[in-house]
Amino acid sequence: MAKNNDDLFKKIIGHAKEYGFVFQSSELYDGLSAVYDYGPNGVELKNNIKEYWWKSMVQYHENIVGLDSAIFMHPSVWKASGHVDAFNDPLIDNKDSKKRYRADVLIEDHVEKIRGKIEKEIKKAKKRFGDDFDEEQFVNTNPRVQKYNEQIDTIIKRMVKDLEEEDFEDLKKLIEELEIACPVSGSKNWTEVRQFNLMFDTKLGSLSEGSNKIYLRPETAQGIFVNYLNVQKTGRMKIPFGIAQIGKAFRNEIVARQFIFRMREFEQMEMQFFVKPGTEMEWFDYWKNQRIKWHKALGIGDDYYRLHEHDKLAHYANAAYDIEFNFPMGFKELEGIHSRTDFDLSAHQELSGRKVQYYDPESQESYVPYVVETSIGLDRMFLSVLTFAYREEKLEDGSERTVLRIPPSLAPIKAAVFPLTKKDGLPEKAREIMDELKLDFNCQYEEKDAIGKRYRRHDAIGTPYCITVDHQTLEDNTVTIRERDSMEQERVKTEELEPIIRKKLKVQL
Repeated sequence: MAKNNDDLFKKIIGHAKEYGFVFQSSELYDGLSAVYDYGPNGVELKNNIKEYWWKSMVQYHENIVGLDSAIFMHPSVWKASGHVDAFNDPLIDNKDSKKRYRADVLIEDHVEKIRGKIEKEIKKAKKRFGDDFDEEQFVNTNPRVQKYNEQIDTIIKRMVKDLEEEDFEDLKKLIEELEIACPVSGSKNWTEVRQFNLMFDTKLGSLSEGSNKIYLRPETAQGIFVNYLNVQKTGRMKIPFGIAQIGKAFRNEIVARQFIFRMREFEQMEMQFFVKPGTEMEWFDYWKNQRIKWHKALGIGDDYYRLHEHDKLAHYANAAYDIEFNFPMGFKELEGIHSRTDFDLSAHQELSGRKVQYYDPESQESYVPYVVETSIGLDRMFLSVLTFAYREEKLEDGSERTVLRIPPSLAPIKAAVFPLTKKDGLPEKAREIMDELKLDFNCQYEEKDAIGKRYRRHDAIGTPYCITVDHQTLEDNTVTIRERDSMEQERVKTEELEPIIRKKLKVQL
């Protein structure tokens, strides 16, 4: 399982570039900070993640439909949503390193270190007591662990209070009292904490002096809310129902680092589920359970995920949980599940002067629906898959390989077809097999280099199956199929290839 590991992170970033997954944007001109491009293998992995999400969200649910709203929206949308007035981050600079940080993230990282101490105590106790160890009892009774938990509780409560009351003077004091140092310089020489609005703005119109100021959307959700009535009426949707969308969003992150984890241009996969007021907590629990189940269905492993209840609720929410993933830099948010109440629809109704109420034929009443949101960062999902998949393995013969154990359903290339040699009719037969398989799967044909090198290349990009055509193939129409993770090979008939590959790609939701 991935831990806080800078070396691992550097290896993943290097591997992502070397094998065509992710490139620095505008690298030819020394790059653009916190903006990335997806290469040939990256775009395939990204599209497969989108398809997995879209099928499970829209295709498998009769009461959820899709939408693709515009990036540019009327500026009043962002006034109603609260983004113009309240979409801010509390920032603090280190005077010695000149680096800028989010004050709340510095404190949260400090809290994670204390949680790490608790984990160490639990591990030591497990080793000491063996099978007789009762973790719950140990956590509740061990004085050292209790002390650490009290520290965490005190810090979080004070941070949340400071953020809610915008008491940035005390927030800085908290950072100083905790003796939090700059990760770069090691210095504790901090500036004051101040707010910074994260929205990008631009001009609409041919002449800038006569144009209107608009914003690049900082989230995709508002496009769903302002289209709620259009979708409900044209789709004849009955509550409860959902609207799903995949799209780009933009945030002027001053503190943008950690590769594709935090970017200025990113992609979201969101679903807003409209429910009758009073039933929102029931649906909140339902979607919280459904979403963690969706992640675990990929077979990545339960230890990589944890649920984290929000310490500070957003202005629109009455309940919120994050699904966190154990990235190389520790547990961080992967997906958010929020009960947004009727905040958004009511705000748009008030500012626009138009009713967005739903008439319920069963209760014969009209109401503004409540909303339960599931929102996942596509780029973060991409990084979570790479984090889990990247392995450096020592083999029985003493050699080593780097392999991406990407869940097969998400793998960029599903199968690679190799002729053993470039002669004797083997390339022609391999092409024939390739032409059959590529109708159903994204496949790749390769004849360059020795067969061992070709295997290693496809291990490194996560291809589940490699199919080798040899002289026996011409005699009995059988091929050798090699499985990526076990490296086991078996002889199968060519007509068995399609069902073998298809079975491997199934995900049990």
